[in-house]
Amino acid sequence: MTDTLVSPDVLRAWRNDVFGGLIASVLTISFGLSYSVLIFTGPLASLLPYGISATFISASVIAAVIALGSSFPFAVAGPESSTAAVTAILAAALVEHIVTADAPSALLGPVLITLSSATIITGIVLCGFGVTRMGRAIRYVPYPVIGGFLGATACLIVAGAIQVITGYKLQWANLTKLANPMTLYELLAAAAVALTIYATWHRSRNPLGLPMILLGSVIAAHLVFRIAGVSVIEAQAMGWTFASPPKASLTLPWAFFSGGYPWQALPGLIGNFIAVIFVTAVSTLFNTTGLEVAAHREADIERELNATGAANILAGVLGGYAGCISISRSLLNRNSGATGRLSGLTVAAAAALMLVVDPALLAYMPRFVLGGLLLYLGLEQLHRWIVDSRKRLSLLDYLSLLAIIVIILTWGFVAGVLIGIVIGCATFALSVSRVSSIKYGFDGSEYRSSLDRSLEDQRTLAAHGREIQGLNLQSYLFFGSANRLYLHVKALLRRHPECRYLVFDFKLVTGIDSSAAHSFAQIKRIAEGHGTALVLANLHPSANRNLRASLFIDDAVKVMGELDHALEWCENEVIVRHRGLAEEEANLRDWFTKILRTADDSEELMRRCQRVEVGAGEIVVQAGDAADSMHFILDGRLGIMVPAGDGRLTRVRSLGRYTTVGEMGLVAYAPRSATIQAEIASVLYLLRADAFEDIKQNHPALSQKLLTYFVSVMAERLAFASRMIAVLRR
Repeated sequence: MTDTLVSPDVLRAWRNDVFGGLIASVLTISFGLSYSVLIFTGPLASLLPYGISATFISASVIAAVIALGSSFPFAVAGPESSTAAVTAILAAALVEHIVTADAPSALLGPVLITLSSATIITGIVLCGFGVTRMGRAIRYVPYPVIGGFLGATACLIVAGAIQVITGYKLQWANLTKLANPMTLYELLAAAAVALTIYATWHRSRNPLGLPMILLGSVIAAHLVFRIAGVSVIEAQAMGWTFASPPKASLTLPWAFFSGGYPWQALPGLIGNFIAVIFVTAVSTLFNTTGLEVAAHREADIERELNATGAANILAGVLGGYAGCISISRSLLNRNSGATGRLSGLTVAAAAALMLVVDPALLAYMPRFVLGGLLLYLGLEQLHRWIVDSRKRLSLLDYLSLLAIIVIILTWGFVAGVLIGIVIGCATFALSVSRVSSIKYGFDGSEYRSSLDRSLEDQRTLAAHGREIQGLNLQSYLFFGSANRLYLHVKALLRRHPECRYLVFDFKLVTGIDSSAAHSFAQIKRIAEGHGTALVLANLHPSANRNLRASLFIDDAVKVMGELDHALEWCENEVIVRHRGLAEEEANLRDWFTKILRTADDSEELMRRCQRVEVGAGEIVVQAGDAADSMHFILDGRLGIMVPAGDGRLTRVRSLGRYTTVGEMGLVAYAPRSATIQAEIASVLYLLRADAFEDIKQNHPALSQKLLTYFVSVMAERLAFASRMIAVLRR
């Protein structure tokens, strides 16, 4: 009848699921016992049966819920080493508060209530992450912070293992106790177990390897006891095995509320609550991501968070503590042939059966066996986060990770996370600032707009295209990268003094921080001092708002929609400018030819003159300055100014286009007798004294013509002055 209802393939799949689940159950039980002794140690050692019950309630409930709800049908879940470690820290912190304030007789109720409450809160937060799709935000927590957090957790597992093995906390005050011969023998025995697990099971991951090692270690320990003539009771008294605990009844933690709860201890536990939530969330995401890679299938992150949250809520209500999906047990289950959800339910059933096992069997369990398993788990995690991470991280990130571990071990998880995030953000900012914000640079002679131009315009751009300098920007601009951009622009303008237009292409910029405004203000200031116009292209609206709010963008800054249009505008400006310069040079050449009577002399003089533009009101030379140059006024108007006696300057003469000024000082080497000021915007051509000396040495004929011209100019000005004096004498 069964064959007609269920196909052989389905039966085979069920059989494989049950087999894979049983194999994974062996690890769940082995790890569960070690987690129990990790949490319920020290003052809680006598309550270990309740710890075992809490562990396997968690293992059963979390395995069942995640088996039904996970996006991986072969998923196996339960308490993990990281979640067990922070749970142990939470329990130890509560016990310390209670022992400090009251007698330690009422530890069970508060501890179970606290662990269950932390688990329920963790579940609610995880469900919140899943519903609001905020879970992926944890992936933006800096890797050194996560690594430091889990590395510190591994250190706590190692410290907990030592306490399980010896009964002493790993503290400076206990070093002498840890150094006595019997304690050292216990530590060596645990180290031998950990080394055996590493040498045999760590690499092969044989599903039966770990339980065989643990069983073999128990048998070997009892053989040594028998050979040494030590009975089980004596081994318990010496601390080699666990004390015979009483059988624990399955009681919901909320039943202990009638006995009171130390509410005054709650504020001091907030950091530990946060640690449980953070570690569970991070472990869920890390393990889920690991399963994605190993199984070559994409996980539904929100579904995993919701399932893990629901599992923790139910486990907390029933008296368990936090857990999540396990990558090692899930992959072991999958590799054993399991493909369906029945495998996870099998693990849940096996964990539930452990609730009826007589805890008196713990009297035969050597402490160093479970302690050695914890030691292996802690050292494996330390190797992952302290040794292996060095290969993946930069030196700065790695040092940040180590610093966060030290901070957590010294001041606790909250301080470690907060300081770690600050360190992570600082190192991230430093790393990003080292990435150039400039993808590439170009100039107008090699990169132009798409506008087809005449051959004459093309020749103008080929000759003067370097007056257009462009920078293609990328990534996110903030104070670090923007400052490097400023330094680059400063060096660029120094290398290219001919630059008149500086184009910034923001197409690949993802954002601009308000702190970058200062650097852009510096860029604007140095560009104005250089006489360079700024042109912005492909500016995103948010970046536009930030730059306008900082007053960087004003009428002097050109904003264009596309780089092509920005380049076209700059090219037009260059062409117009040089077309005007060509006309200007022609006018200058005609003027000099009239003065000197030959085109060759005109070219020779032009070659030695320097073009100068001055604005209205600008001082050209100051009275009393050394006369080291003269000016040919091609366009505009200059005023000869002398003191008026009341602190003002008054004009005594005005010089227009095609006139000269300063030639007397150039010839006589006399200081300036008056101040020369531009009355309107003017274009001048400056002839320096050294250039004039060169003309006298190498072109005496040209020098003679210039002197003749200077004499004629001075004669005309003297004649004008004589006529003015004659008028004034009337």
